[in-house]
Amino acid sequence: MRARPSLALETAAAWALGLFWLAPLLYAVWTAFHPAAYATHFDLTAPLTLENFARAWSAAPFARYFLNTILIVAMIVGTQCVLCTLAAFAFARFTFRGRDLLFALVLIQLMISPEILAVVNYRTVRALGSIDTLFGVALPYLASAFGIFLLRQAFLQVPKDLEEAARIEGCGTLGVLWRVYVPLARPIYLAYGLVQVSYHWNNFLWPLIVTNSVETRPLTVGLSVFASSDQGIDWSVITAATLMTSGPLLVAFLLFQRQFVQSFMRAGIK
Repeated sequence: MRARPSLALETAAAWALGLFWLAPLLYAVWTAFHPAAYATHFDLTAPLTLENFARAWSAAPFARYFLNTILIVAMIVGTQCVLCTLAAFAFARFTFRGRDLLFALVLIQLMISPEILAVVNYRTVRALGSIDTLFGVALPYLASAFGIFLLRQAFLQVPKDLEEAARIEGCGTLGVLWRVYVPLARPIYLAYGLVQVSYHWNNFLWPLIVTNSVETRPLTVGLSVFASSDQGIDWSVITAATLMTSGPLLVAFLLFQRQFVQSFMRAGIK
């Protein structure tokens, strides 16, 4: 009986925090689907409109921005999955001189914010002649210390009996990796992929630094055109453009929410 007031208080606090987090999204949805006159005038009888989305789409080459973002994210996540899988497998199952030291260096990278390396990365990309290219945007993120760490922990939990059975069946090292380790780590790949897609879809600072043209500009940088002072501020158009930018991520999270949570629960980092 004494626990009920505490439980009710925790539930009320959770609902309050949820509504506080949801309020900006609800405001964006309201403003995007109503005329500009109702941006700050909440009238339930206000007419609905898609004109804000049409104006936002025509104000900037959003089709190109979407294509650039998809290509950048696909390049980064795809390369990370390959490189992190090979590195994690080596750290988890091979014994070689300096393995622990190398893995410690990988973990040190987790303590370094990417923004700190922006100047160094810019000099490197410029030396490679990759400024204002999709490859230049993706290059600093093609390897991930977090991905190596997460997959290594997952591979360490795979019983060695399965590996030995696969080798008896004639699988080589890559065959064991592809047929045993990768399928068993599929939930971890899903969770990691969703996190990385979300991060790089919303990444702003580095693409802003390294891109100069529409042909290479992603959605986050392209969205800044709506905040330019020469066009004024139309919150209806701005929120419509924001929903178009973040909409795919929201839909993906709603579709894979259960798999996303279960994947991290099954990851079992030990």
